[in-house]
Amino acid sequence: MARTALILHGGAGARRERNYDAEVVHMREVVEAMKARLDAGASAVDVAVEAVIMLEDSGLYVAGRGASPNLAGAYELDASLMDGASGKAGAVAALQGFRNPVVAARAVMDRTPHVMLAGEGAALFAHDQGLEPIGDEEAWFTRAGQGEDNHPPGGLSHGTVGCCVLDSEGRLAAATSTAGVFGKMPGRVGDTPIPAAGTWADDCAAVSCTGQGEYFIRVAAAARTAFGVAAGQSLADSAQATIDRIGGLGGDGGLIALDRAGNIAQPYNSQGMKRAWLTTDGEIGVQVFDQPA
Repeated sequence: MARTALILHGGAGARRERNYDAEVVHMREVVEAMKARLDAGASAVDVAVEAVIMLEDSGLYVAGRGASPNLAGAYELDASLMDGASGKAGAVAALQGFRNPVVAARAVMDRTPHVMLAGEGAALFAHDQGLEPIGDEEAWFTRAGQGEDNHPPGGLSHGTVGCCVLDSEGRLAAATSTAGVFGKMPGRVGDTPIPAAGTWADDCAAVSCTGQGEYFIRVAAAARTAFGVAAGQSLADSAQATIDRIGGLGGDGGLIALDRAGNIAQPYNSQGMKRAWLTTDGEIGVQVFDQPA
């Protein structure tokens, strides 16, 4: 049996003038809860989804409950996941009216022949599957991320959560979720719900991205990182090369990645990136900027 590991993120775009004590505490709680699940034999894909649900529901990050409305006043949410063992993936884009987009993405993967559903079709599917709706949107959403790089008057908006997992059977999985911020055009879709761009998992590596999604789409960031590992690069080198490529195009953000040996990578070119991890030795770490929290 393989030793377990995971890494999660609460988004790039963190700024040094903001206090992230609440996020640090919460990310550690998520890792501790997922460690217990992995110790009990839970699968990588289950743990990835469960971790992202906790991140979505917290309202602390620009995903799930942390959403802000787009220019038309609507809350559009995106998510995807990929099971490295089977190669299956599921995603939703521009989903409105439902609490956990990552749960909808899991349902697409498990209960349809498709990979992605979008907009009204995604909402109809979520309703048919009995997924939990949002009642009073203005009371539910917290509009997290104000004052970060992902919030106006910045440029392209970004704000995401994600998790990469290695389970006791040696299986890898990744899940990613994001929500709108002020200033997003209606119908805008970034990298998060696109397998290969924002999320990837195979038998070599699992990757979840966060940043200016347009750039991550253009370089197929998540798959590029995993394919580098498959070609013989170290996880750290492949992940850094991807972020360097994005930076060279003028984009910012970061990614988290995990390989089948339990190695972790977490490069970013923004001021900070909220992330936490569990090593194969059972050690838990949390970091927002350059120094551990």
